[in-house]
Amino acid sequence: MTASFADRLRRPAVLYDGYIFDLDGTVYLGEALLPGAREALTALRQLGRRVVFLSNNPTHSRHDYAAKLARLGLPTPADDIINSSVVMAAFLQKRMPGARLFVVGEEPLCRELTAAGFRLTQQPGEIDAVIASFDRTFAYWKLQTAFDAIRLGAAFFATNGDRYCPVPITPATPTGGQPDAAAIIAAIEACTNRRVEAIVGKPSPHMAAAILDVLQLPPHRCLMTGDRLETDVAMGLAAGMDTALTLTGATPLEALVTAERQPTYVVRSLVELLPSDCMS
Repeated sequence: MTASFADRLRRPAVLYDGYIFDLDGTVYLGEALLPGAREALTALRQLGRRVVFLSNNPTHSRHDYAAKLARLGLPTPADDIINSSVVMAAFLQKRMPGARLFVVGEEPLCRELTAAGFRLTQQPGEIDAVIASFDRTFAYWKLQTAFDAIRLGAAFFATNGDRYCPVPITPATPTGGQPDAAAIIAAIEACTNRRVEAIVGKPSPHMAAAILDVLQLPPHRCLMTGDRLETDVAMGLAAGMDTALTLTGATPLEALVTAERQPTYVVRSLVELLPSDCMS
């Protein structure tokens, strides 16, 4: 690491009242906690700080995420986890209560929306809104249905706009990533010539408002930590929070040289979020 890059590393000198953590690439990767995550999160909880988690990934429910964190040694109530499925359900309840939906997404998102009172349909003439999402079951018939529904006047929303989801390197995912919701959005936009009307996940204000509602704290007393400049850092800064970029996931240190959005802090491990005088 060159001196100029090393100079960009900066850790907090103070504790915040609320800590918001992205999950994939920040707290864990696959089924393993990232180095320093357990120590940092345990210490913050012992210090009486409010710790919550969020994810753009709608392929798991909040209860799934809570169960995973418990398996990894970080028991967390499901109510302390917000993902884009929950935010989408709340968004639609305000914007289109009782709407009939076609979901280009996976079963956990469908369950979240039906539990919120929405009816799912595959009949283009019945669809009030098409919901695009991270969908590893994407097939041509789904694109055709979305195409027909939007051409017949359906609204077009998306859970998140991530280009890829970080995953462990395996024979099935040799580059450590899977195409995410941005690919689904692009396919629908390309054939319908319609831009998505709202993306509710990070970095949208819808996601920021949802997490601040859980914390019940003003933004300036919260620290948003994640591994992506374009989602985690952008959302935190826009909401008035300080932000920390962790170098454990999608963003290398070199990317900061040309980045328009500069995080408040840059850390190599979540342990570095603890001020020096809190370290034992």
